[in-house]
Amino acid sequence: MHIYILKRLGLAVLVALAVSMIAFLLLRLSGDPAIAIAGEGATQADIQMVRQTYGFDRPLPAQYADWLGRTVRGDFGESIYFKTPAAPLIFSKLQTTVVLGMLALAFALAISIPLGVLAAIYRNSWVDRLCLGLAVVGQALPNFFFALLLIMLFSISLRWLPVSGSDSWQNFVMPTIALGYYAAPAFMRLIRAGMIEVLEADYIRTARAKGLPTGTVIFKHALRNAVVPVVALTAVQLGYLLGGSVVVETIFALDGLGYLAYQSITFKDFPVMQSIVLLLSVIYVALTLASDVANAWLDPRVRVA
Repeated sequence: MHIYILKRLGLAVLVALAVSMIAFLLLRLSGDPAIAIAGEGATQADIQMVRQTYGFDRPLPAQYADWLGRTVRGDFGESIYFKTPAAPLIFSKLQTTVVLGMLALAFALAISIPLGVLAAIYRNSWVDRLCLGLAVVGQALPNFFFALLLIMLFSISLRWLPVSGSDSWQNFVMPTIALGYYAAPAFMRLIRAGMIEVLEADYIRTARAKGLPTGTVIFKHALRNAVVPVVALTAVQLGYLLGGSVVVETIFALDGLGYLAYQSITFKDFPVMQSIVLLLSVIYVALTLASDVANAWLDPRVRVA
């Protein structure tokens, strides 16, 4: 087990380094940051001064090594637009994004587990088709469009919930639904497939032959084994939700990391933009590593392989 963890940890470090290189290069290839910082109407002399001030005139490998070295030490540079150190600014917004991601994950599991169990129990019936239809709609419906529908219903028509802000729990209701509903289909399909496989196992037939109640057979014996793959998927989906919250946070003006990313892109705040991309990527890689370790702990066949 320890050897497996060390191998996965080494692979995670390599992936994080590769992601940092890609993030650094993509932002440089998107345009000259010196021109973006200098702004419209800047002269060539102004652009050259910005290049020298921020070190954009040096070779790219030297810029990357310097940026990565400072980032590893916790120095994310200074925000060009907000005029403050980028690290405290980013971490002050991270809490809101983590709370939203956890709430969305809980909402996705709350609706996907019952639907997946029902779809498996009533396989090939209208209940199964209804559950699969809801999953298809959730997968196909863009979360920004679903968020706008929620605003029209709960904020404009019913006036139950506020449209924007992050001052109270009510501000998180619609973003949680919009983000969580998009993640639910993956869980539902996995639970349905797992339940169908488990319900056909010999030990389930034995439990039923002994006269155990249907609820005990389904929830104590079948579901407990069917949700094992869900544990591994949960960590990956949480990373996806944290990274995918940019659109939802922007629509609802939640003061989180996603909205900060949108602002940094709008105002061409390269230090903040680079740091957010790297931070979210590292979190995703760490959650994927946790998923692999959890999967290996739950299923010894993974360790053997």
